[in-house]
Amino acid sequence: MELTTMKTRTEKFPSNSLRGLKLAALALGSSLVLAGCAGNPPTEQYAVTQSAVNSAVSAGGTEFAAVEMKAAQDKFKQAEIAMHDKKYDEAKRLAEQAEWDARVAERKAQAAKAQKAVQDARQGVQDVREEGLRSAQ
Repeated sequence: MELTTMKTRTEKFPSNSLRGLKLAALALGSSLVLAGCAGNPPTEQYAVTQSAVNSAVSAGGTEFAAVEMKAAQDKFKQAEIAMHDKKYDEAKRLAEQAEWDARVAERKAQAAKAQKAVQDARQGVQDVREEGLRSAQ
């Protein structure tokens, strides 16, 4: 009888222990998966923002849209700091804002350049008219 009791005890002990171990592993795995999903660095957004800032600089944003360009660069630097501090939600938000500020700066610079080109063309037409009037007299 003792042997049967021992056998029952040895069977119950490992199964309870194994079940507890499985539950602990499942709980740990689930929390790691959830933490992994919630804490992903926004690398894609970061790259898009960096490209938008570079395009705005190339388009003349620093000259023609200085306020918007500065806002984009400042927010991008803040996003870098947040990424470094592993504050990924804040980093993504700042990167998105910096991207849109950079896009506004780029469009504003393009518009200013186009307006300057129109003014130069008008001045050229005016110069040709004046030249034609002088030669006609």
